[in-house]
Amino acid sequence: MPGARRIGILTGGGDVPGLNSVIKSVVYGSTELGYEVLGIRRGWQGLTHLRRGSDLDRDHAVPLDQANTRTIDRTGGTMLHTSRTNPARMKRDDLPLHLAADAARYATADGSYDLTPVVLENVAGLGLDHLVVIGGDDTLAYAHVLAARGVPLIAIPKTMDNDVRDTEYCIGFSTAVTRAKELINRQRTTLGSHERIGVFRIFGRDAGFSALHIAYVTSARCLIPEAPFDLERLIALLVADKRANPSRYAFVIAAEGAVWVGGKVGELGEADAFGHRRKVDIGEALAEEIRRRSGEDAIVSQLTYDLRSGDPDSFDQMVATTFANIAVDLIAEGISGRMTAIRGGRYTHVAVPDPSRGPRTVDVARYYNAERFRPRYDGRNGFSVMLSD
Repeated sequence: MPGARRIGILTGGGDVPGLNSVIKSVVYGSTELGYEVLGIRRGWQGLTHLRRGSDLDRDHAVPLDQANTRTIDRTGGTMLHTSRTNPARMKRDDLPLHLAADAARYATADGSYDLTPVVLENVAGLGLDHLVVIGGDDTLAYAHVLAARGVPLIAIPKTMDNDVRDTEYCIGFSTAVTRAKELINRQRTTLGSHERIGVFRIFGRDAGFSALHIAYVTSARCLIPEAPFDLERLIALLVADKRANPSRYAFVIAAEGAVWVGGKVGELGEADAFGHRRKVDIGEALAEEIRRRSGEDAIVSQLTYDLRSGDPDSFDQMVATTFANIAVDLIAEGISGRMTAIRGGRYTHVAVPDPSRGPRTVDVARYYNAERFRPRYDGRNGFSVMLSD
């Protein structure tokens, strides 16, 4: 259709179940309005590495239509692939080869490279009238940069940590909680057979929403980044749990960013493009302390990538489909700079979050019993269906 709007869509950061449902629904909704849709591959890297010419660089951008997206919502992952690229802070070794000779013009004072001018040129060169950006805090932080530069875009929050500002729900969260519940319940028999204390480590660098909700549905104790814990008290409670249990086991769920009072969450390796370094394994550290201080056998189970792989549960698929259709409605209305969200249990849209505010975190006083290391179950009447505001 001559003069049709062209919508670009990308997925950035870690994959979660439900991304393909967003992509398909955006494509179906947009094409029914007569818009073209272009999938940007590998997140923001698609817009830093794209080589424009007479032919479309299909390694970084691919036309999407109802035929090639018809069945993608039946599987997890993202058909567009993803990366943790931050165009505003790229390392020299990560620059596209075709820009290497001209790298100096993008150099910044801290030794990184800001390819935002390249991204803006590629958005214009591809003829994109609007971007749909699906991501968590890091991906949406750069969306905020582009929105401030006048790029029309709609953001859709996804992360199994559920810690994006100004929304009670992010795509991928329900599946992560459901899958963790299944895995933990399956491993109860092994813990009981060997009479062990289990430590289940999950993602959650800055926020404990995943640990809190998983503990809520498994009747478990949990450790969250927002509330440093008393190590001796925790171990005493776990030992008491084990001895009181006819099957002689106990377990605790630990978010990766949890730390005990007086302890320190160490970090390893080089920082990524968004300044994050890998956390020292709280699960292994805690299990070692349990063994050393109590003499009980303790074992660690890493519930990390298992929770973000595979197809979405029904709730994630429903939210993903709805967020996508809200995004298309906003584009049709000429609205930009907004993020789809759930507030007060209802679908809505809000401004793309300012990254300077940091991630959303658990309100410990309202949702967490720090003395018992458990979610609060009392006084829920009138609260959000999620354990958050």
